[in-house]
Amino acid sequence: MADLRISRRGVLVGAAVGGGLLVAWGLMPRTWNTPLTPAEGEQAFGAWLKIARDGVVTVAVPQLEMGQGVTTLLPQIIASELGADWRQIAVEPAPVSGAYANIPLARRWAPLWMPVWPALADDDLLAGRFAQVSRFTATAAGTTLDAYEQACREAAASTRALLCMAAADRWDATWEECSTAEGFVILGDKRASFAELAEDAAGFDPPDPPPLRTEPPRERPIAGEAAQDTAFPRLDGPAKVDGTFQFAGDVRLPDMLYAAIRHGPLPLAELTDFDPVRTPGLVQLVNGKRWLAAVATNWWAAEQALDRMAPRFRVTGPLDGDRIDNALEQALTKGKAIRIATRGDGDSRMGEPSLTLRYEIGPAVHATPETASATARLADGRLELWLASQTPERARIAAAEALGMSLDDVVLYPMPAGGSFDRRLDHDHAIEAALLARELASRPVQLVWSRWQEMLAGRPRAPAKALVSVKLGGDGSIADWRTRVAMPATAIEWGARLFSGRTPWAAVDDARGQADALALDGALPPYGIANAAIDHVPATIHLPTGRMRGGGDAVTAFFTESMIDEIAQRYQREPLSYRIAMLGDDPRMVTCLQSAARLAQWDAGRDQSGQGLACHRMGDAETGGRIACIATARAGEGGVRVSRLTAAVDIGRIVNIELARQQIEGGLVFGLSLAVGATTGYFDGLPTGQRLGDMALPRLADCPEIVVEFIDSEAAPFDPGELGVTAVAPAIANALFSATGLRFRRLPLLSEGL
Repeated sequence: MADLRISRRGVLVGAAVGGGLLVAWGLMPRTWNTPLTPAEGEQAFGAWLKIARDGVVTVAVPQLEMGQGVTTLLPQIIASELGADWRQIAVEPAPVSGAYANIPLARRWAPLWMPVWPALADDDLLAGRFAQVSRFTATAAGTTLDAYEQACREAAASTRALLCMAAADRWDATWEECSTAEGFVILGDKRASFAELAEDAAGFDPPDPPPLRTEPPRERPIAGEAAQDTAFPRLDGPAKVDGTFQFAGDVRLPDMLYAAIRHGPLPLAELTDFDPVRTPGLVQLVNGKRWLAAVATNWWAAEQALDRMAPRFRVTGPLDGDRIDNALEQALTKGKAIRIATRGDGDSRMGEPSLTLRYEIGPAVHATPETASATARLADGRLELWLASQTPERARIAAAEALGMSLDDVVLYPMPAGGSFDRRLDHDHAIEAALLARELASRPVQLVWSRWQEMLAGRPRAPAKALVSVKLGGDGSIADWRTRVAMPATAIEWGARLFSGRTPWAAVDDARGQADALALDGALPPYGIANAAIDHVPATIHLPTGRMRGGGDAVTAFFTESMIDEIAQRYQREPLSYRIAMLGDDPRMVTCLQSAARLAQWDAGRDQSGQGLACHRMGDAETGGRIACIATARAGEGGVRVSRLTAAVDIGRIVNIELARQQIEGGLVFGLSLAVGATTGYFDGLPTGQRLGDMALPRLADCPEIVVEFIDSEAAPFDPGELGVTAVAPAIANALFSATGLRFRRLPLLSEGL
């Protein structure tokens, strides 16, 4: 590893992130050995941090940095609790370990790894045991704070106590008299730096329980502020600006080769033939059952070789957009529904609905800025992998199984991702890179998918069709609600790939006919509707699908908030007051709606103003996050033109105001992309969209003015990463109705024309 070693100083504020192996005290059974091996001049304190002679505090981060700022968020928590100087904080990504178990996510995804009795995993003991034993450290679904904030605080509090003990021993005082700030232990006019105390502090025993500070870290929002500085700016920001931040595709090893790949059409294709042409720079061809890879002295030479060889595949029943649509239509109109959620009496009293409307969502592609990239080296019976993965242990397991190796002989060096949006929950590229490395006699190889291969072998968000039915009073009040959704059991499908190592086509078969509550997260309306029922009609579409940022909430919010707006319009109810009247049990959502209306100067969409409103709650009423969004939009030449997005957000206690704002703003733009494009059709087994330019994605010139206000809240913190995605599409759809008088009930909007 000498060729990739990154110095401690190299990961200071603004520098590249290096590698390391650390284990969390708070999550680690006491019988486990701490595998932290400090470098010369460093002392380990707990397993989340170490302190060097020069005062640098290095923090381990067990979550994938993919733009969300996790390599700032967790170090901030430790720095705040420790009393460290932010200018001396460094970061190391922690390799997979059961000590970093993401227990909240294991509990939430229990139906995927324990489908028989998932309710048993509501107990943290069972979910914790699974997560620790399987080294489940996944980065997904906004669980970072829930999973790791307490562990970080406890590790930092223990370290602070040890430093105070070392200082008190010098000063003939009690350690409880001492305090810490800006990297110093302080007692009256006496000061000693962490650097000079670290070695002595390592010889003391930490108190049990750790002496946590009275208040957890928080930054309070200023009402109406469009921007607000944080005391903890991003550690990765400067390096990303100047280009020194390293992603998976930036790895360079001695004597490394480069590979390009061609996958076959969907759903199942077998490589049958290719033209064996010799091309400049080509070193070797590697045949997979369903792909062909070229290895060359540079990536472009490998890509050009594949173009000239024109690999050919045999596929039976190639995927077609009409087949997908027909399968969803048959399921929606004739399929057997499985009830997954109810409130009150469900739909037992509905009888003949007062109104039933249909909504549709096309498959949505992740369109990550960085395509799948992985570097592998197999030498002396040891496989090394450099790649970005949201589920690194599952990637290790998949690579080991592909080569028939012991898991102990596979080492994964986690790299940041250039965007993921949950695409890196899958690890096809890790398997392919491992297979390539096996053929190359100890030479490292870097596999990079082209954009076309990313589109072809991608796992889009599942398409869906829905019927929303309501029983209404004479004033438009809703007595009963039913949502019937036809879509694949997509969470069960990608769960089978993730937890059981199933191939994409086998996972599709595993999910056939199964109800999938995770796929329809957020489907129960947040409003005070006494009776509601949610039905899933499993549809088999033969297109492997995956999770996407926003999860099921981004799908169900479109159905719910479009329907609410339509009811308000039909009964001549003002959309804002109509919603507020049904939210008597959720004052936090009411505050969001009122704040968004004030910021946007809400005019109820009158006189074709092009204003549209939507809101959504992710999670339960007690701990969930809320967002209200008002869009100003019109149908213009070439598509939808959104000029302004205004959002009011309640995410409870805010740890880092700048990161929270970046995540909400990024989520709004991501939601905008899903509303106007980010989709593809399929013909003859191939996606019709091959490049980012085919996706109708918003460009910089298309991005609207964005105004975000955070509500000051005493509630528990809620991760903002996915919340911003949920309400955008229905807000834009409702804005288009205001502007045109036409209802658009399919995503992407305007895909059916005006």
